[in-house]
Amino acid sequence: MIQTNFKSVSQKALTGSLIVALAVSPLIQVSQAWAAPAVSSARSVLADQAQHAQVQYRIDARLDEKNMRIKGSETVTYRNMSKDTLSEIVFHTFADANRSKATQTSMFEQNNEEIRKENPQKKPEDFLGGIDIRSVAAEGKPVPFSNSNQALSVKLQQELKPGEAVTVEIGFEVKIPFGMQRLSYYKDIINGAHWFPVMSVYNENQHAWDKKPYSKTFETDYYDSSDFEVHINVPEAYQVLMPGTITTQADPKEPGRKVVTAVANNTREHVFFASPNYKVERVTRDGLTIEYYYFDNLPEKKKLVDEYIDTAFKAIQFFSEKYGKYPYPEFRIAESYVEGVAVEFARVIQMGQIRPNSDPAHDTTFVHEIAHQWFHSLIGNDSEKESFLDEGFADFSMVYFAEKQGDKLNGFNSIQVDDVSFIDKPIASNNTEAGGEANPVFYKKGRLAIYQLYRKVGEDNFDAFMQEYFKRYHYKNATIQGLLQTIQDTLGNEARKEMDEALHDPQFALKPEYRLSEAEEASYWREQFKAAYHSSLAQIANLPAETMSRIVDKALQGEPLAIVVSDQAGSKAKKQQQTILAQLEGTLGIMGIPYEVVSDRQTLKKKLKKELGTSNIIAIGSAKTNGLIQALKPGIIQKSQAIGFDWKSRMNQKAASGAYVIKHPYNHNRLLLHFFWNGDALSDNAVEPFAEKILQSLGFSGNFYQYYVLNKTGQVATDKKIANPMAKFFDEE
Repeated sequence: MIQTNFKSVSQKALTGSLIVALAVSPLIQVSQAWAAPAVSSARSVLADQAQHAQVQYRIDARLDEKNMRIKGSETVTYRNMSKDTLSEIVFHTFADANRSKATQTSMFEQNNEEIRKENPQKKPEDFLGGIDIRSVAAEGKPVPFSNSNQALSVKLQQELKPGEAVTVEIGFEVKIPFGMQRLSYYKDIINGAHWFPVMSVYNENQHAWDKKPYSKTFETDYYDSSDFEVHINVPEAYQVLMPGTITTQADPKEPGRKVVTAVANNTREHVFFASPNYKVERVTRDGLTIEYYYFDNLPEKKKLVDEYIDTAFKAIQFFSEKYGKYPYPEFRIAESYVEGVAVEFARVIQMGQIRPNSDPAHDTTFVHEIAHQWFHSLIGNDSEKESFLDEGFADFSMVYFAEKQGDKLNGFNSIQVDDVSFIDKPIASNNTEAGGEANPVFYKKGRLAIYQLYRKVGEDNFDAFMQEYFKRYHYKNATIQGLLQTIQDTLGNEARKEMDEALHDPQFALKPEYRLSEAEEASYWREQFKAAYHSSLAQIANLPAETMSRIVDKALQGEPLAIVVSDQAGSKAKKQQQTILAQLEGTLGIMGIPYEVVSDRQTLKKKLKKELGTSNIIAIGSAKTNGLIQALKPGIIQKSQAIGFDWKSRMNQKAASGAYVIKHPYNHNRLLLHFFWNGDALSDNAVEPFAEKILQSLGFSGNFYQYYVLNKTGQVATDKKIANPMAKFFDEE
């Protein structure tokens, strides 16, 4: 999974608010593709344990799309691979995380708040759901059970000895919550994760089942690879996406409905996505079929989908060569309405909406989720206790792929500038210990540690280690100790010791010799800012030329920039100008933007026609004391009309301050941005909000301003802006 809340992406590039990151009816019975062991022999020790996965599911379900419920039954055969004799078995019922808002994951809270505003007719309880267990039987006989705190405990009438298998039948009904969750429905799509009881993992070292509820702050996906046969009865118009080999047949008893079946063996988890409006694009190459389920809601959407599929083939081939072959005949991508989040599942990933300015060849989030097919799907781990093992490796792999594609912005340079040592938490933290800092701890620090190992041992040795790691743990669950042992066995004691220290040192930082030089880092950040501004501004067709963020974008493109401050201001105003100028210079410095500061009248007169006539200009101060504004006043008044800014009225508004941007009166290809206040100086309590608004208005992560006017306390009184779709991801505005 990756969360694109860029607040946590790069503290290095944070200045003020400028952020860089750069159903209910009888079930339809369908003939089984494989049969569960007969009741009379289910407890026998299986002679060929390699023939089947440790857990086998047969699930029959019916979607009630009108009431958004699923009625289902499942038959689960579990084989005891531990040395312990078991008196109970346990299933996760993670759908019950939706019983209350207090237990739902927090990562979708912002999305759901927006959905509530869009759907005022929806009641709070509509955003909730859960799973009701109707019946449980073992070997065909009812057994006691309890479903509490997202754990279904089933008491066995006969103890399960090592090597024996037991078959359990469960009847259940699920209420799907409205909104945005892993299990949810919104608009015309159903997200179907965590919709049935799934076997817990038994820890024989602790002699206990994993009964943890789903993480409120992050992920709790810890499963054994299993064999699945899943039948879902849905309306005929629905396209259903699941992992595995999919077949469809009409429901002979209920016209207008069909049964979609998926068989997926050696698969970590099983999910579905369903929509009546999905289109499907599929491409097959070298025995692998990639399918993209998408909404045909944009011109040339298919072209972008095809480009994403091409990137997926490249990424899967790369990881197959570097780590181990992708073993499944298919890989599927589900477009959905999630925003700021992309989610991995086995053989399936969930992405947000493809946007008109999408760049499939450089979509790092897309590649990160594909990398999870190796680190989560094939090589499992306890993502509650050791999230680094999937998120750290997926993030490193994302960068590794970019590097080998020649993408310098998203390649190893992006790791070499990472500095999250100020996060005083070790990589080996569990989810509770990481708290709200999963990104810097598991992703950023995690990939730093892996990159350091890569640099220490060299690419060939690193790849050989990864192939051995894959060989040992694919279809199994890895641990940090298992990882370290593999490092020791393939790369030696010193490499193990160094990685062990990196994973457990709260202040771990990449060794200086592996970082970029100061000059290289400055160049890198400039290019990152350049790409970020270009991508942000390109989101909106026909965005006006007169927007404040454009002046930074133009400077990043190499156009000259001058800053003109008032030279006739009073002493208090001059101090305020210097404070604001210093903050502005700091921001421009981080971005590597050259600029000239003009602060006296004589220099202004000399440069007015030539240098300043061909520059983009940021003017600071009162219109009455800033020489540039006075000199260009007639042209400024005229150009201000184009953005609907009544210049004369605003400049005579007592105690007001703010900003406006216009085309340069001398050059329509350049911009003039004036941060102004009326009167001699800003009031003391307005200086800080005034400065903060400057950085916000110049950034790429907030809304695009043409003008704004603040009152005497620095609060926005009026403005003209164009909404930036990215703002919600940055918690801006």
